Amino acid sequence: MPELKVLGLFMVTALAEIIGCYLPYLWLREGKSIWLLLPAAISLAVFAWLLSLHPTAAGRVYAAYGGVYICMAILWLWTVEGIRPSIWDLLGSAVALLGMAIIMFAPRSV
Repeated sequence: MPELKVLGLFMVTALAEIIGCYLPYLWLREGKSIWLLLPAAISLAVFAWLLSLHPTAAGRVYAAYGGVYICMAILWLWTVEGIRPSIWDLLGSAVALLGMAIIMFAPRSV
């Protein structure tokens, strides 16, 4: 899979997971409607399906995905929760993305 396609798929996957977790958070912590659990469950099912689309070993996909998830969570913090990331948030995200790139795109024989 070309690198940009992998990164894009990871980003959509992370968004599905974050939405699937954020909606129950709104219900539990913010007193929002219990009906938020329905789209949350659908979003988490989509998340699991998206992870299955990668043509490499599941463990490698899960490990690399974590790096993109971190970056997307910081972006969510900024765009949805309105909290501007610190330089340390951004640096940590960059390190996580570097880790993802090493895991997913390093040359391997098998």
